[in-house]
Amino acid sequence: MTLARPPGAPATPAQAQPSGPPIKVMIVDDSVFMRGILSKWLGESGEFTVVGTHPNGRRAADDVQSSQPDVVILDLEMPDMDGLTALPLILERKPNTAVLVASALSRRGAEVSLRALTLGAADYLPKPDSARGPVAAEEFRAELLAKARSLGQRVRRRSMPRPPIGSTAGTPAAGAPATAPAAAPAKIPGLGRPDGKLRAYSRMPPALLAIGSSTGGPQALTKLFADIGPFIGRVPVLVVQHMPPTFTAILAEHIARASGRRCAEGRDGEDLVAGQIYVAPGGLHMDVVQSGGVSRIRLLDSAPVNFCKPAVDPMFESVAGIYGAAALSVVLTGMGSDGARGALKIADLGGSVIAQDEESSVVWGMPGATAAIGACAGILPLVEIGPRVNRLLTGGRE
Repeated sequence: MTLARPPGAPATPAQAQPSGPPIKVMIVDDSVFMRGILSKWLGESGEFTVVGTHPNGRRAADDVQSSQPDVVILDLEMPDMDGLTALPLILERKPNTAVLVASALSRRGAEVSLRALTLGAADYLPKPDSARGPVAAEEFRAELLAKARSLGQRVRRRSMPRPPIGSTAGTPAAGAPATAPAAAPAKIPGLGRPDGKLRAYSRMPPALLAIGSSTGGPQALTKLFADIGPFIGRVPVLVVQHMPPTFTAILAEHIARASGRRCAEGRDGEDLVAGQIYVAPGGLHMDVVQSGGVSRIRLLDSAPVNFCKPAVDPMFESVAGIYGAAALSVVLTGMGSDGARGALKIADLGGSVIAQDEESSVVWGMPGATAAIGACAGILPLVEIGPRVNRLLTGGRE
């Protein structure tokens, strides 16, 4: 995809037409115009079928069992029943549904969106700024289709029946490595092919923890920081989450509450301090520079990387160059492959890389790409990442 992207929003390359049935989508928005334009865009793509459109959350919750959507696009500000109220009802009545919430690019919009993510929404979709005209609308369309596609495919995969116990379907061939990812993503051009082997963890104590995430990341970050908060007092922590401005500031507040640590958007030239968490601001890249033995944050208003701004790769690459074997990095759920190249540099210089596994990821794009190129020392469920990080931070060896 070559369209311009909103700050912080990931993109995925153009997809081939699906071989299976279209992804079923329900649209919930009090605006007749929005319901109409979203239906038009989804229908034109050939990948989706719209199974219902509703002006409020009450009607959507009442219809979800009948319509059986794979994806629900849910406006959060509606009369009668708003999106936050409808969300738990939709998920209760059809649990295997990916809900994509839509909100304004404002502080209130960010707060409500992140609240929806804690209630079970899979991802968020910032509505376009009308002042920017057709460009903003086209960016919104591209992001809508990419996220609906990715989330719908995940729902379909999880709905497929599993082989019966004792079946040989899906069983690795004799001699196949037990550590291979469950489903290796497409090879990234210019990078090695997956060999299924895990690297050894670094024997050097971590001096910095770097984390990258995208789709599903806010939920994963909240869980991770609740687990590691008491153990990160000796290292600074850097976070790049694909998010637009305002959203990243609210995310930092959520991480601070979950971790019990100071967390804020990074500031250009700010010294890294152990025990503090720095989130890349939406619309800017964040990396690390060193002078006189002191590591500092650098913010860059340069071109998007991997269609993202902020992007994980620039941060990981700078961390690799400064910290080497003392770098510990984690790649959480997210679309695309951002972070894989930077993670490979960290691993090649002796640092440790952990990727979230496919089953616990909302989208196994970024961690799957990192696993596929052989950068990982661990590919773990989200519930195991925190304890593993804590063990490494406190001098344990794997």
